Amino acid sequence: MDIKAIFFDAGNTLIFIDPRVVLPVFREHGAEVDEERFRGAEFRARVKLVRRVEEGAFGTENHIWNEYFKNLSLGSGVPEDQLERVGERIRAVHSERHLWTYMDPATPPALDRLTEAGYRMAVISNADGRVEGLIEGAGIRDRFEFVMDSELEGVEKPDPEIFLRGCRRMGVDPSESLYVGDLYPVDVLGSRNAGLHAVLLDPVDGLEYPVDRLRDVAALPAYMERLSPRP
Repeated sequence: MDIKAIFFDAGNTLIFIDPRVVLPVFREHGAEVDEERFRGAEFRARVKLVRRVEEGAFGTENHIWNEYFKNLSLGSGVPEDQLERVGERIRAVHSERHLWTYMDPATPPALDRLTEAGYRMAVISNADGRVEGLIEGAGIRDRFEFVMDSELEGVEKPDPEIFLRGCRRMGVDPSESLYVGDLYPVDVLGSRNAGLHAVLLDPVDGLEYPVDRLRDVAALPAYMERLSPRP
Protein backbone atom coordinates (compact mmCIF):
# COMPACT_ATOMS: atom_id res chain seq x y z
CA MET A 1 0.00 0.00 0.00
CA ASP A 2 1.40 3.40 -0.99
CA ILE A 3 -0.01 6.06 1.32
CA LYS A 4 1.10 9.60 0.51
CA ALA A 5 -1.24 11.70 2.65
CA ILE A 6 -2.64 11.40 6.17
CA PHE A 7 -5.71 13.38 7.15
CA PHE A 8 -6.60 13.81 10.83
CA ASP A 9 -9.73 14.50 12.78
CA ALA A 10 -9.18 17.19 15.43
CA GLY A 11 -11.35 16.60 18.51
CA ASN A 12 -10.46 13.45 20.46
CA THR A 13 -7.73 12.71 17.93
CA LEU A 14 -5.26 15.60 18.05
CA ILE A 15 -6.85 17.65 20.82
CA PHE A 16 -9.05 16.59 23.72
CA ILE A 17 -11.36 17.98 26.37
CA ASP A 18 -9.07 19.57 28.92
CA PRO A 19 -9.65 18.07 32.38
CA ARG A 20 -7.95 21.12 33.89
CA VAL A 21 -10.92 23.15 32.62
CA VAL A 22 -13.80 20.71 33.16
CA LEU A 23 -12.92 19.01 36.44
CA PRO A 24 -13.06 22.21 38.55
CA VAL A 25 -16.60 22.81 37.25
CA PHE A 26 -17.65 19.26 38.14
CA ARG A 27 -16.07 19.49 41.60
CA GLU A 28 -17.75 22.83 42.30
CA HIS A 29 -21.06 21.06 41.82
CA GLY A 30 -20.47 18.08 44.07
CA ALA A 31 -18.51 15.58 41.96
CA GLU A 32 -15.66 13.69 43.58
CA VAL A 33 -13.71 12.89 40.45
CA ASP A 34 -10.09 12.44 39.44
CA GLU A 35 -8.65 12.52 35.95
CA GLU A 36 -8.70 8.74 35.53
CA ARG A 37 -12.42 8.53 36.29
CA PHE A 38 -13.04 11.51 34.02
CA ARG A 39 -11.22 9.85 31.10
CA GLY A 40 -13.26 6.68 31.53
CA ALA A 41 -16.49 8.65 31.72
CA GLU A 42 -15.55 10.60 28.60
CA PHE A 43 -14.92 7.44 26.63
CA ARG A 44 -18.23 5.91 27.70
CA ALA A 45 -20.07 9.13 26.83
CA ARG A 46 -18.41 9.07 23.41
CA VAL A 47 -19.53 5.47 22.83
CA LYS A 48 -23.12 6.52 23.52
CA LEU A 49 -22.71 9.45 21.14
CA VAL A 50 -21.54 7.05 18.43
CA ARG A 51 -24.64 4.92 18.94
CA ARG A 52 -26.84 7.99 18.45
CA VAL A 53 -24.97 8.81 15.23
CA GLU A 54 -25.41 5.24 14.06
CA GLU A 55 -29.15 5.71 14.62
CA GLY A 56 -29.09 8.59 12.14
CA ALA A 57 -28.13 11.69 14.10
CA PHE A 58 -25.45 14.09 12.86
CA GLY A 59 -22.41 14.60 15.03
CA THR A 60 -22.79 18.38 15.21
CA GLU A 61 -26.41 18.51 16.39
CA ASN A 62 -26.78 20.41 19.67
CA HIS A 63 -29.01 17.85 21.37
CA ILE A 64 -26.49 15.09 20.64
CA TRP A 65 -23.75 17.04 22.40
CA ASN A 66 -26.10 17.94 25.25
CA GLU A 67 -26.60 14.21 25.78
CA TYR A 68 -22.86 13.66 25.58
CA PHE A 69 -22.13 16.23 28.30
CA LYS A 70 -24.97 14.90 30.45
CA ASN A 71 -23.49 11.40 30.23
CA LEU A 72 -20.00 12.75 30.86
CA SER A 73 -21.21 14.66 33.92
CA LEU A 74 -23.12 11.73 35.38
CA GLY A 75 -20.22 9.37 34.73
CA SER A 76 -17.91 11.79 36.52
CA GLY A 77 -20.11 11.82 39.60
CA VAL A 78 -22.07 15.04 39.17
CA PRO A 79 -25.33 14.72 41.16
CA GLU A 80 -28.46 14.66 39.02
CA ASP A 81 -29.86 17.77 40.69
CA GLN A 82 -26.77 19.68 39.56
CA LEU A 83 -26.82 18.63 35.90
CA GLU A 84 -28.62 21.72 34.63
CA ARG A 85 -26.27 24.10 36.42
CA VAL A 86 -23.21 22.17 35.26
CA GLY A 87 -24.54 22.15 31.69
CA GLU A 88 -25.00 25.93 31.73
CA ARG A 89 -21.50 26.45 33.10
CA ILE A 90 -19.90 24.05 30.63
CA ARG A 91 -21.64 25.74 27.69
CA ALA A 92 -20.45 29.13 28.90
CA VAL A 93 -16.86 27.95 29.28
CA HIS A 94 -16.92 26.29 25.86
CA SER A 95 -18.28 29.45 24.24
CA GLU A 96 -15.66 31.58 25.97
CA ARG A 97 -12.50 29.50 25.59
CA HIS A 98 -13.39 26.09 24.03
CA LEU A 99 -13.09 22.82 25.93
CA TRP A 100 -10.93 20.89 23.44
CA THR A 101 -7.56 22.40 24.37
CA TYR A 102 -5.57 19.47 25.77
CA MET A 103 -2.99 17.70 23.64
CA ASP A 104 -1.10 14.52 24.48
CA PRO A 105 2.60 15.50 24.77
CA ALA A 106 3.46 12.45 22.64
CA THR A 107 1.54 13.85 19.65
CA PRO A 108 4.04 16.42 18.29
CA PRO A 109 6.97 13.94 18.15
CA ALA A 110 4.74 11.44 16.37
CA LEU A 111 3.71 14.05 13.81
CA ASP A 112 7.37 14.95 13.30
CA ARG A 113 8.24 11.31 12.64
CA LEU A 114 5.49 11.13 10.02
CA THR A 115 6.77 14.30 8.37
CA GLU A 116 10.31 12.91 8.34
CA ALA A 117 8.96 9.75 6.70
CA GLY A 118 7.61 11.88 3.86
CA TYR A 119 3.87 11.91 4.59
CA ARG A 120 1.87 15.00 3.75
CA MET A 121 -0.67 15.87 6.42
CA ALA A 122 -3.79 17.96 6.92
CA VAL A 123 -6.79 18.22 9.25
CA ILE A 124 -10.44 17.61 8.30
CA SER A 125 -12.75 18.24 11.24
CA ASN A 126 -16.41 18.72 12.08
CA ALA A 127 -16.18 21.92 14.08
CA ASP A 128 -17.70 25.31 14.77
CA GLY A 129 -15.30 27.56 12.86
CA ARG A 130 -12.62 27.61 15.56
CA VAL A 131 -10.66 24.45 14.91
CA GLU A 132 -7.69 26.04 13.13
CA GLY A 133 -7.20 28.33 16.11
CA LEU A 134 -7.23 25.33 18.42
CA ILE A 135 -4.60 23.58 16.31
CA GLU A 136 -2.51 26.74 16.38
CA GLY A 137 -2.99 27.04 20.13
CA ALA A 138 -1.75 23.48 20.57
CA GLY A 139 1.44 24.47 18.73
CA ILE A 140 1.10 21.96 15.88
CA ARG A 141 -0.37 24.03 13.03
CA ASP A 142 2.95 23.99 11.16
CA ARG A 143 2.75 20.19 10.80
CA PHE A 144 -0.26 20.46 8.49
CA GLU A 145 -0.67 21.86 4.99
CA PHE A 146 -4.19 23.06 5.79
CA VAL A 147 -7.03 22.74 8.28
CA MET A 148 -10.58 22.16 7.02
CA ASP A 149 -13.44 23.13 9.34
CA SER A 150 -16.91 21.84 8.45
CA GLU A 151 -18.54 25.07 9.59
CA LEU A 152 -16.46 27.03 7.08
CA GLU A 153 -16.65 24.40 4.35
CA GLY A 154 -20.44 24.08 4.47
CA VAL A 155 -20.25 20.28 4.51
CA GLU A 156 -19.51 17.87 7.33
CA LYS A 157 -18.43 14.31 7.92
CA PRO A 158 -19.57 11.65 7.13
CA ASP A 159 -20.45 13.27 3.79
CA PRO A 160 -17.78 11.97 1.38
CA GLU A 161 -17.52 15.42 -0.19
CA ILE A 162 -15.49 16.89 2.66
CA PHE A 163 -12.93 14.09 2.39
CA LEU A 164 -12.80 14.37 -1.40
CA ARG A 165 -12.39 18.13 -1.08
CA GLY A 166 -9.42 17.56 1.19
CA CYS A 167 -7.85 15.16 -1.29
CA ARG A 168 -8.35 17.63 -4.15
CA ARG A 169 -6.83 20.43 -2.11
CA MET A 170 -3.86 18.21 -1.30
CA GLY A 171 -3.59 16.98 -4.88
CA VAL A 172 -3.68 13.30 -3.94
CA ASP A 173 -5.94 10.43 -4.89
CA PRO A 174 -8.22 9.10 -2.13
CA SER A 175 -6.67 5.65 -2.57
CA GLU A 176 -3.32 7.19 -1.59
CA SER A 177 -4.76 8.70 1.58
CA LEU A 178 -5.45 7.61 5.16
CA TYR A 179 -7.93 9.19 7.56
CA VAL A 180 -7.39 9.04 11.32
CA GLY A 181 -10.34 9.65 13.64
CA ASP A 182 -12.22 8.45 16.72
CA LEU A 183 -15.85 7.99 15.55
CA TYR A 184 -16.53 4.92 13.43
CA PRO A 185 -19.73 6.02 11.63
CA VAL A 186 -18.42 9.53 11.03
CA ASP A 187 -14.70 9.13 10.44
CA VAL A 188 -14.19 5.58 9.24
CA LEU A 189 -17.35 5.06 7.18
CA GLY A 190 -17.30 8.60 5.84
CA SER A 191 -13.70 8.43 4.65
CA ARG A 192 -14.09 4.90 3.28
CA ASN A 193 -17.11 5.99 1.27
CA ALA A 194 -14.89 8.62 -0.29
CA GLY A 195 -12.28 6.00 -1.19
CA LEU A 196 -9.75 6.68 1.57
CA HIS A 197 -8.23 4.15 3.91
CA ALA A 198 -9.03 4.62 7.61
CA VAL A 199 -7.82 3.83 11.09
CA LEU A 200 -9.83 4.27 14.30
CA LEU A 201 -8.45 5.59 17.58
CA ASP A 202 -9.51 3.41 20.50
CA PRO A 203 -7.79 4.70 23.65
CA VAL A 204 -9.00 1.95 25.98
CA ASP A 205 -9.08 -0.92 23.48
CA GLY A 206 -12.81 -1.19 24.00
CA LEU A 207 -14.27 -0.85 20.49
CA GLU A 208 -15.21 -3.65 18.16
CA TYR A 209 -15.43 -2.44 14.57
CA PRO A 210 -14.06 -3.91 11.33
CA VAL A 211 -11.16 -1.50 11.04
CA ASP A 212 -7.59 -1.24 12.32
CA ARG A 213 -7.47 0.44 15.73
CA LEU A 214 -4.75 2.39 17.52
CA ARG A 215 -4.68 3.73 21.05
CA ASP A 216 -3.47 7.18 20.04
CA VAL A 217 -1.62 9.25 17.46
CA ALA A 218 1.68 8.31 19.10
CA ALA A 219 1.14 4.77 17.77
CA LEU A 220 0.67 5.98 14.20
CA PRO A 221 4.32 6.12 13.00
CA ALA A 222 4.92 2.45 13.82
CA TYR A 223 1.57 1.54 12.23
CA MET A 224 2.51 3.39 9.05
CA GLU A 225 5.83 1.56 8.88
CA ARG A 226 3.82 -1.66 8.64
CA LEU A 227 1.00 -0.35 6.45
CA SER A 228 2.99 1.66 3.93
CA PRO A 229 6.74 1.09 4.26
CA ARG A 230 8.85 3.93 2.88
CA PRO A 231 11.55 3.10 0.34
